[in-house]
Amino acid sequence: MAESQSYATHRRFLPLYHFVLIPFLAVNLIVRIVYAVRHAGARLNWWEVLVAFMLILFALLARFMTLRVQDRVIALEETIRLARCLPEDLRGRIGELRTSHLIALRFCDDAEVADLTRAVLNREVARAGDIKKRIKTWRPERRPRA
Repeated sequence: MAESQSYATHRRFLPLYHFVLIPFLAVNLIVRIVYAVRHAGARLNWWEVLVAFMLILFALLARFMTLRVQDRVIALEETIRLARCLPEDLRGRIGELRTSHLIALRFCDDAEVADLTRAVLNREVARAGDIKKRIKTWRPERRPRA
């Protein structure tokens, strides 16, 4: 049986990206730099260093852009959920929540989302990590069906 989600277990790694692609590209850059230094006379070697650096930059930017889109989708989903779950006095204040607040609140169960949102809006808690630490009942992550 899968372990339930909590503050300690909610972060995920993408093994092919974090443990294969990025280390491989980093080693490639180091090898290119060492080779270029040892063979300093050849201009092509520095071009290879630049290409190796650009490959790392490309991989990091691709991941960053993907995460930004994910954050925007989560913020939209949470705005819709909060409009449905919050009491009337808090619904009009949903726009005051930052994207990081919305992302942190996504893990909160519907039963406690009003109290936690009120705490965020009253500035009792502001950082996403602190919001997540206050969650008592973590909402299970919904996975799309294949």
